[in-house]
Amino acid sequence: MTPLAVEGLRVELDGAVVVDGLALEVEQGEWLGLIGPNGAGKTTVLRAVGGLVPYAGSIRLFGDEIAGLGRREVARRVALVPQAPVIPPDMTVLEYVVIGRTPHLGYTGAPEARDVDVCRSALARLDVAQLADRRLGSLSGGERQRAVLARAMAQDARLIVLDEPTTALDVGAQQQVLELVADLRKSKSLTVLSAMHDLTVAGQYPDRLVLIDRGQEAVSGLPGEVLTEETIARHYGASVRVVSDGDSIAVVPLRPHVEREERVGS
Repeated sequence: MTPLAVEGLRVELDGAVVVDGLALEVEQGEWLGLIGPNGAGKTTVLRAVGGLVPYAGSIRLFGDEIAGLGRREVARRVALVPQAPVIPPDMTVLEYVVIGRTPHLGYTGAPEARDVDVCRSALARLDVAQLADRRLGSLSGGERQRAVLARAMAQDARLIVLDEPTTALDVGAQQQVLELVADLRKSKSLTVLSAMHDLTVAGQYPDRLVLIDRGQEAVSGLPGEVLTEETIARHYGASVRVVSDGDSIAVVPLRPHVEREERVGS
């Protein structure tokens, strides 16, 4: 069963059409990346998939229309990791991760021993079990992002939705977080939908890309088909050089006037 199928998605916010007629399909175990210029509608698409904004059209999670599911059931099926998650500085890492079990808690709403075990297992899988009793405010950016991913894992959803998962991380922490997502995808058979700002990262991790511009699909396909110099210039207004070695893609920004001077002098 297809984890996510979106057809004719339209979202209006404050009277403005932010997403208009978008269609997406993400297969089991696939990683689909959404790219596009700032304000293109990527985050709004993710929020619609997570059931957080009203929409027109169709969003089906594992065959069921999201509009017909309760919030708890949506949260059992999809774990949304926002771009800027709320991180209560005085909360311990374990307390924070336990929040991810909320959709599975019983009538009392209190976590049981099994819920805590699931959370500790998620922390161990992300190699941060030693941080369980640390306050969130004392963690580095990379450690906090691992805690956020652990909370999503504890939610035990089969679809993980990531909004700019490496924002504000240095290059080492970015790579660690993305490799963790890639490993979890394989080991737990997760399906991943992510919005990505860094085009080089987008060229290395997702199986497919959809470039959104002004709320609509502009280009879609394999990373090598979407990340071309012409496409990036058209939709981002950027001068870049795309370098590929067959296994990965790098998108290198260029200073346009320097590029012209080099061509004149060559």
